[in-house]
Amino acid sequence: MPQFRLPENSRVQPGKSHAAPAGAKNVKTFRIYRFDPDSNQKPRVDTYELDMSSCGPMVLDALIKIKNEVDSTLTFRRSCREGICGSCAMNIDGVNTLACTKAISEIKGDAKIYPLPHLPVIKDLVPDLTNFYAQYASVKPWLQTRTPAPPDRERLQSKEDQEKIDRPSACILCACCSTSCPSYWWNSDRYLGPAALLAAYRWIIDTRDEATGERLDELEDPFRLYRCHTIMNCAQACPKDLNPAKAIAEIKKLIVERQH
Repeated sequence: MPQFRLPENSRVQPGKSHAAPAGAKNVKTFRIYRFDPDSNQKPRVDTYELDMSSCGPMVLDALIKIKNEVDSTLTFRRSCREGICGSCAMNIDGVNTLACTKAISEIKGDAKIYPLPHLPVIKDLVPDLTNFYAQYASVKPWLQTRTPAPPDRERLQSKEDQEKIDRPSACILCACCSTSCPSYWWNSDRYLGPAALLAAYRWIIDTRDEATGERLDELEDPFRLYRCHTIMNCAQACPKDLNPAKAIAEIKKLIVERQH
């Protein structure tokens, strides 16, 4: 009979509880995934009760408060705090998003915080993005040209052409989209995923780029491109309101059109 349970060492256990300070009246409970590979212990969920009267409005504010005032061992990534760098991407209340732009007031009941799903966990809320970045690099996300650049100016393009790449260029590589995609969960060793394919599309439609044919050749593969089934999880998860699924569909369309 097939087994559908997680391996014994992957089953999340109840963890430690940290009560709110005495006299706190505006209390919010945070349940946070904890895992330390060096401890040889199973992952657990620790509970933290915070006095929100002395905490900022975003989930990242709560995480920083926990680390600074309650439990210095809590580990997570963060940088800009403005939704620009993508460092603090994690799964909050069941949705992949950025901790710095997720308002605590939007979370009903206890706040449940986990690392991005279906990636190896380095520690606590820090996933291993090695494969994700390697896939991004594989689409050669830079301008490729054969003709020499003009000697006295930049390679120019019209305002209309620039607007075509404006939105795809806004991707911050937070990995929220790729880690929300079931096809990426099952085939991340071969399927490039929404983020890398959005980046590929950005360069394919750049009128200054002269390697469109080569880019399409490299993507025309049953796994690298065609594992996308357009269920739109990626667009729903994107904190920058981008639509990787539409970009992937456009790449497929370009591949078909060049065959006729």
